[in-house]
Amino acid sequence: MENLTSINNQLKSFFMEIGDLAYFTNRYFKEVLKPPFEFKELLRQCYNMGNRSLLLVGITGFIIGLVLTLQTRPTLMEFGAVSWMPSMVGISIVREIGPIITALVCAGRIGSGIGAELGSMRVTEQIDAMEVSGTNPFKYLVVTRVLAVTLMLPLLVIFGDALALLGSFLVENVKGNVSFTLYFNQVFNSLEFGDIVPATIKTFFFGLAIGIVGCYKGYYSTKGTAGVGKAANSAVVFTSLLLFIIDFIAVFVADIFYDL
Repeated sequence: MENLTSINNQLKSFFMEIGDLAYFTNRYFKEVLKPPFEFKELLRQCYNMGNRSLLLVGITGFIIGLVLTLQTRPTLMEFGAVSWMPSMVGISIVREIGPIITALVCAGRIGSGIGAELGSMRVTEQIDAMEVSGTNPFKYLVVTRVLAVTLMLPLLVIFGDALALLGSFLVENVKGNVSFTLYFNQVFNSLEFGDIVPATIKTFFFGLAIGIVGCYKGYYSTKGTAGVGKAANSAVVFTSLLLFIIDFIAVFVADIFYDL
């Protein structure tokens, strides 16, 4: 009986949080269109979330390209299909691996950072002080950060994809003596309009999810300094799950359009 009560309480808490997150998202879309617009803060957040994530995203993408090629090449050699390596790697990275891995990396770095930053501002009553002084903290803190992540993540994905392909090329160049021109000609010849556009569009939704969840967890953080760590941790966990759900929906919708 106690277990059943505990499960009911957990389910109730889960659905209540989903409702609060939906309300928070709705409030964001209302505030983002209202003046005044915090352009200076938006640019600062774009720099913090974009430029400062380049190194991590670049290294991750480069290693993904190396590992994917090293792991796949022996299997393709068994079937005499090693010439398909550039096409296979290019489609895999651009369609799926690049966007989702970059989004997960950014969820860990950016999502946790937003959750911790806003959480510390909440528990130290800085947000309350902004409300008392007549400033709109939601506009200044939440809208700018969510918009910055939404705009920067597609650029980070493109950067990560490029370095992943470069890492794959280096392996092919060493193992198979493939030239730079030949490798990337095969990559771009295998990619179609329908591969690039859906993969790019879903990165905007990835960025929106990272920003919304990170801001929501931090903005409503409670229970003192312990709540700050909990907000940062839960932001990463919840965002990672949400990214896979969004990715599944995006792939499912894209597959329907391909069939049409």
